[in-house]
Amino acid sequence: MKAIRRLTVRPVLPDPLRPLSDLARNLRWSWHPETRDLFHSVDPECWTASGGDPVRLLGTVRPARLAELAEDRRFLRRLTAVADDLDHYMTGDRWYQAQSGRLPAAVAYFSPEFGITAALPQYSGGLGILAGDHLKAASDLGVPLVGVGLLYRHGYFRQSLSRDGWQQEHYPVLDPHELPLAPLKERDGTPAHVALALPGGRELRARVWLAQVGRVPLLLLDSDVEENDPGERGVTDRLYGGGSEHRLLQEMLLGIGGVRAVRTYCRLTGHPAPEVFHTNEGHAGFLGLERIAELCDAGSDFGSALEAVRAGTVFTTHTPVPAGIDRFDRELVARHFGPDAELPRIEVERVLRLGMETYPGGEPNLFNMAVMGLRLAQRANGVSVLHGGVSRGMFAGLWPGFDADEVPITSVTNGVHAPTWVAPEVFRLGARQIGVQRAEDALAVGGSDRWDSVADIPDRDIWELRRTLRAQLVEEVRERLRASWRQRGAGTAELGWIDDALDPDVLTIGFARRVPSYKRLTLMLRDRERLTELLLHPERPIQIVVAGKAHPADDGGKRLVQELVRFADDARVRHRIVFLPDYGMAMAQKLYPGCDIWLNNPLRPLEACGTSGMKAALNGCLNLSVLDGWWDEWYQPDFGWAIPTADGAGTDPDRRDAIEADALYDLLEQRITPRFYERGASGLPDRWLEMVRRTLSLLGPKVLAGRMVREYVERLYTPAAEAHRAMDLDSARGLAEWKARVRAAWPGVSVDHVETSAATASAELGTTLALRVRVKLGDLAPEDVEVQAVSGRVDSEDRITDAARTPLKPVGGPDLEGRWAYEGPLALDRTGPFGYTVRVLPAHRLLASGVETGLVAVPSGDLVEAAGLLMR
Repeated sequence: MKAIRRLTVRPVLPDPLRPLSDLARNLRWSWHPETRDLFHSVDPECWTASGGDPVRLLGTVRPARLAELAEDRRFLRRLTAVADDLDHYMTGDRWYQAQSGRLPAAVAYFSPEFGITAALPQYSGGLGILAGDHLKAASDLGVPLVGVGLLYRHGYFRQSLSRDGWQQEHYPVLDPHELPLAPLKERDGTPAHVALALPGGRELRARVWLAQVGRVPLLLLDSDVEENDPGERGVTDRLYGGGSEHRLLQEMLLGIGGVRAVRTYCRLTGHPAPEVFHTNEGHAGFLGLERIAELCDAGSDFGSALEAVRAGTVFTTHTPVPAGIDRFDRELVARHFGPDAELPRIEVERVLRLGMETYPGGEPNLFNMAVMGLRLAQRANGVSVLHGGVSRGMFAGLWPGFDADEVPITSVTNGVHAPTWVAPEVFRLGARQIGVQRAEDALAVGGSDRWDSVADIPDRDIWELRRTLRAQLVEEVRERLRASWRQRGAGTAELGWIDDALDPDVLTIGFARRVPSYKRLTLMLRDRERLTELLLHPERPIQIVVAGKAHPADDGGKRLVQELVRFADDARVRHRIVFLPDYGMAMAQKLYPGCDIWLNNPLRPLEACGTSGMKAALNGCLNLSVLDGWWDEWYQPDFGWAIPTADGAGTDPDRRDAIEADALYDLLEQRITPRFYERGASGLPDRWLEMVRRTLSLLGPKVLAGRMVREYVERLYTPAAEAHRAMDLDSARGLAEWKARVRAAWPGVSVDHVETSAATASAELGTTLALRVRVKLGDLAPEDVEVQAVSGRVDSEDRITDAARTPLKPVGGPDLEGRWAYEGPLALDRTGPFGYTVRVLPAHRLLASGVETGLVAVPSGDLVEAAGLLMR
């Protein structure tokens, strides 16, 4: 019979076991082996059945077992030690507390998804896993971060396969009371809520749940509350679900409601108010509008509030293609703001101007969340060096008149949280070498350029470790494969072959990620006969484990999954290539360590970063990848292999796939499999093991989330906090008025005359020329601008490359025509074709860079011809 109502019945722990509840509610257990081992020992069978979730474990363990443990002195000693360790972790000084300078009192980090643990399924892919790793690394470093997201009652989706290999989606209902969450409560014990105004006098209310991620509180907003109408209750139903208005409401709740939740949390707990707000992708961009409204309520005007908000905001973009950005119809956004809806004191047109694509090539009727994110943040970054360059090109229209390389978007290359992703066996091998504490610090905090101690680990130990991890993966794959085939309708008599699926001694390749078309799940199938020969080679076979989810609305992605599944179902090869449905964190933690090669073959440059290969590398797995994302930045032949790309403008997509697939097969046949199976005098694959060793020692320290978060603190959070402090209301008002004055006066700024001391069109290296410029400033003064010489080598079209920028100094007052003279040296420090130009930029002490305003004045075409601005 089916129950008519569901309740969550919590266990009553005996007094000696009360610390178990605190340990279960702090998600540090998800990356702390001693805590997980303690819960495992409570009841191994229940632990396995709970999927390694302490909250579920404590809800199912027998009372008699709890009573037994309450009398077990050995268990109680272990419990006390683990609880004391958590207390020390939560309260002791860490890396952040040891830094000098005025660091941010707190940072609020907003993301639409967070991948912390499989027990809290609030993620779909790389963006969420990255956000989870960011929070964990911030906790390990002691960074005072507050995370903000939404609580999706159906998560993303669970994936299964039909008999013919078609992806099927399931949306299990998540009960917050059965998750490692606690309701944020007001001082009177009632649940804390935030509310948004909707058109027509309606209201969207959301409860605030708290997940404790080590030292970092994560606030999750949940609209499924009784006070809401059915439509509003469903706003936080699914991650990336619903139509445009549904998504807009989700993003308004995340941004606007999220700021209100942070204010509530700080009020109730005494947590320091954030000085920096970090927007992880455009979904949370509305947070800037709420903060502007707060300042307007305190007496500021809109322009001054905008400058104050921008100063303390960091925006991270993760997408390399415009199609990956949320964009809404102008009228839809307008309907949800203004007097009859949310933020009634801000003019709707001001809201719209922040997100409209008012630049060449933009869609003037669309509201672009990434564009709003950039306009509301003084500091922005991509997530790898290559992606930073792609982003500067993609958003260059926001800064007209500047070369793409000057667009103010920097890069902080992603990293991964090693304590989460490094297999326990790998950690134990490292700890045996340098000690447990040093090994923990190396993985969590980082800071060194190389892990030299890896050189001292014997080859045989590394090889035995790799085989152990491969064997564990084989067992995991067989178990999941059997479950998948049963779900697809297979009977027991059909499944005998699964006992021989994969082999712990065969070169194992992993490929697991989301399945948009640009990631090319099926590139490996381009020449099926050639792939089959590789899989079944009598002396040097390979085996491949594939996993991935297509978006529920992406039938093209589902067809790719089906194509791969049907190939893997073939009785000739099914023991050598498998597709595992329902890819998630639990599967990934087994998959990365067990593979020898991690394959990645996106269309370059469409992979912003691609952190799965980093997780594999930390376990001694070698990368085989197109030079995209982080691999473009850090690839060396010591670490793996680069798949050559055919990304020329004249190559059609089909031919490109053919060329790159052939390159992939060639690498596998000629370089990778021979190296894996080749044995040296010791009977071990010496050359392969040397690559594993170099991957661990040289690549390992680079790919850490600890390194990434330290970069955010040093390069973005601290400058943003300093800018925030400098931007008091008077300063913000002054900057807003100055910008308005400069924009109004800028049509009157021009470069009128340029001359140098060069007598000919050639000169010797090391020569310094005297440069003299006359500029008109109109209604502006010299203190409002900077006049620069820009020089460097020039290409065949006379464009300056690798430019050097030298400020010129004003000489005397204006002449009778109102022109100002500027002078300075021009060093000829490079051989070959050399060129220079001059330009005028706005200058103010509170600007992050001269490019920020998007205003520039350069010589006219006629003046360039007259001045002879090229030297050859």
